[in-house]
Amino acid sequence: MLATTLFLLLALLALALPVAGALGTLGVLLDQIYSQMPLTLALGEVAWSSSKDFLLVAIPMFILLGEILLRAGVAERMYDAMVKWMSWLPGGLMHSNIGACTVFAATSGSSVATAATVGTVALPLVKKYGYNERLFLGTLAAGGTLGILIPPSINLIIYAVLTDTSIPKLYLAGIVPGIGLALVFMAMIVAVCLVRPAWGGRRLSASWAERIASLPHLLPPLGIFLVVVGSIYAGIATPTEAASLGVVAALGLAWAYGRLSLAMLKEVLENSMRTTAMVMLIIVAAYFLNFVISAIGLTAMLTDFISGLGLSKFEMLLAVVVFYLILGCFMETLSMMITTIPIVAPVMVGLGFDPLWFGVVLVILIETALITPPVGLNLFVVQSLRTHGTLNDVMAGSLPFVVAMLVMIALLGFFPGIALWLPGAVG
Repeated sequence: MLATTLFLLLALLALALPVAGALGTLGVLLDQIYSQMPLTLALGEVAWSSSKDFLLVAIPMFILLGEILLRAGVAERMYDAMVKWMSWLPGGLMHSNIGACTVFAATSGSSVATAATVGTVALPLVKKYGYNERLFLGTLAAGGTLGILIPPSINLIIYAVLTDTSIPKLYLAGIVPGIGLALVFMAMIVAVCLVRPAWGGRRLSASWAERIASLPHLLPPLGIFLVVVGSIYAGIATPTEAASLGVVAALGLAWAYGRLSLAMLKEVLENSMRTTAMVMLIIVAAYFLNFVISAIGLTAMLTDFISGLGLSKFEMLLAVVVFYLILGCFMETLSMMITTIPIVAPVMVGLGFDPLWFGVVLVILIETALITPPVGLNLFVVQSLRTHGTLNDVMAGSLPFVVAMLVMIALLGFFPGIALWLPGAVG
């Protein structure tokens, strides 16, 4: 049964079906092959129950927030400030890419929006200042992944819904590892540029007066972060309400920058509805697939198989890391989370891993899927911003940052307090 399921999934993905279509079709096929009763009759109930959770309303709100910020002119000003503060380091503007992605990630909740926004501003500077284009592209693809780790994060909300984990505590658990991962990315850039100085491009200089004058450009993203995350921890708003407050604040920024117009709002709403529809269709299809594999006994079979391996706690962690690295090469991140977390998370928590800690580790593994071929979404986002070259350039430039993510996972394994200290201190 397990071999048949994996074969069918890979075959459907190889046919280049949309992810939601592949998951839904797999559910129907497994129902026809293994079930003694027509499970498809429950599809309506599954669709309703999987999409009525109040927390899921935060997803379109965060998508809308990212779309508004993308068009509000925040990115250009923020990137200019990062250039003035960070371009003196070996690797120059590539550190500005990571820094800008880190700051923008604290407002958008989306990796795609983060990579697209910062990439649009940064890419014209590659040739101008003589950077190694592949590594520069890699910083944009990898930096964009921070959007799903640093709060507010759509993927952390999905994990919280699937595992009944506290979203405020999960957000707190993601802050220090998110900043830490950004620093590991920057350390990787420094290491590469010390070995290959020519890849680091021409460094820019700025006076302290210019740096200080640029600081106000960093305040709008910080303000959005405080509105969204601060309102949650102050007890003023739920995560869904906080996302709505963020949208209102983003509209205020767009108005202040003179970017608010009916045409802009139309584009924002159209893109938000399109993205939300795609996300919710994946959620419904993945929930239906989970329902089918549970009903036919595949979930119990997988659980028994994993338990029967007799692996120790950390051997199981290593197996999970390898599993997600391989799976991330073939599946889109959201569908991968929804189809695997109900199976993997209970096993890991049962072995004694903290659910907050495991949520952070899982999201970092999901981040690697965003920059590993052949379906790494951020690879395609960054490539779509270029007017020349192939996807291979982005893939090659992203590989050092896959290593950096594995280093961060190792650090979390040896020092779990990196993720657990802040929730413990606040809670």
